[in-house]
Amino acid sequence: MLLAYSMKVVYHLFSGGKDSSLAAWILKKLGYEVKLITITFGVLDNWKFARETAEILGFDHEVIEMPIGILEKATEMCIKEGRAGNAIQYIHERALEYIASREEVKRISDGTRRDDRVPFLDLSKARSLEDRYNVAYIRPLLGLGYKTIRELVNEIFVVVEDESEKVQKGDYETELRELIRRKGHDPSQIFPKRHVQSRVVGLR
Repeated sequence: MLLAYSMKVVYHLFSGGKDSSLAAWILKKLGYEVKLITITFGVLDNWKFARETAEILGFDHEVIEMPIGILEKATEMCIKEGRAGNAIQYIHERALEYIASREEVKRISDGTRRDDRVPFLDLSKARSLEDRYNVAYIRPLLGLGYKTIRELVNEIFVVVEDESEKVQKGDYETELRELIRRKGHDPSQIFPKRHVQSRVVGLR
């Protein structure tokens, strides 16, 4: 059965964190050819941390620079609303669309899970993405809760965890925080306090 899926390529949004790493690992076990995609806006070079993790895990990795205007709009949303949730959701949706619009892309994936609130595409948005771009949107962690993911991650990966501001990873939040700072605002007043994130640094 697994051979039927060989050479089927999936483009997977990747930050180097435990969720996107676990999702990529599951996709590979299912027989997909997984190409990891890290989004940057050219503000920082934090994509390099995702590349390091991709190399550790043995996946092909591509860095794609999206228009800075998307990050600028997300920054203004943060400043206006005083919180980051809608801005992170906005960036994630644009990132999925940006990748899905590429002619060679037939399957896209991310590491969003059952317990996520942001970023997360509900059923109508997921179907809309697939219909508008004629792609399959795959979410390997959608049926898994936090405890199961934690159990699997601890069996497979070596992970470092810390507050979001301190973890070196290639996610949207790092550049978003930086642009908020450059506009004279304090990101700590916008993002949740003591929000823990992760980065995969090895295989067990």
